[in-house]
Amino acid sequence: MKKDKYHKPLLTSDEPWASLRSLTEARIGLGRCGSSQRTQAQLAFQLAHARARDAVHIPLDFAALQQQFALQAMPFVRLHSQAIDRSEYLKRPDKGRRLDRASIDLLKEQAGNGLVYDASIVLVDGLSSSAVQQHGAVMVELICEQLKSMGLRCSPLCLVEQGRVAIGDEVAELLGSRLLILLIGERPGLSSPDSLGIYYTYQARVGLTDESRNCISNIRPAGLIPEEAAKRLMWLITESERLMLSGVRLKDKSNKDSAELARKGNFLLE
Repeated sequence: MKKDKYHKPLLTSDEPWASLRSLTEARIGLGRCGSSQRTQAQLAFQLAHARARDAVHIPLDFAALQQQFALQAMPFVRLHSQAIDRSEYLKRPDKGRRLDRASIDLLKEQAGNGLVYDASIVLVDGLSSSAVQQHGAVMVELICEQLKSMGLRCSPLCLVEQGRVAIGDEVAELLGSRLLILLIGERPGLSSPDSLGIYYTYQARVGLTDESRNCISNIRPAGLIPEEAAKRLMWLITESERLMLSGVRLKDKSNKDSAELARKGNFLLE
């Protein structure tokens, strides 16, 4: 059969794509066998999909987390949303945004001890137990150290089961905290089942929308490392305290200097 320019032979080696694959987790240059995807690529895809599903459905091991915080001598309280179980949590996002009655009573009791808190750190399972299990304790420790160095008084750490982002607003309002720092497992992707997110809010209260929050996303070894995430968060807190706001009106310029240097060295950005 006569071959033309539209019928090129398939590549038999992965080498032409090797250098590009080392720079990204995206699935590029997978190749094919006939009209099908190669077996190795298909199996890798199925494994990634299974890990993403597990991140959503496997329960967070709160006992192990509590043990870690106990070793760090960090006080904490255990809370729960109105979603009774994982099934209801996934079907009814609204119930994941509010605390159940027992949790509300516990926080009211905590707030009644006469102490005034500047900040509250809330750790929520969210949509990736893997992210919280792997990076939650490390991130909390880094944040607590930074807040202490800034002279800010923190409430006991709040561990929330079956929670969504907005549940932190109710926690901060009940405790009377000015600054809310919520850490949550983000919706897993096929290359990132362990991504942790931070949502920061100034003067949080029930009913706020996403435009009132600042988000630091993709915290994981292959993304934004915890130390860099903590650095960005402290910059946001400092500016937030100065401007007395958060959200869309508070722009993250923590890496402005490095961005300017990159711009000067790249003619495409001039």
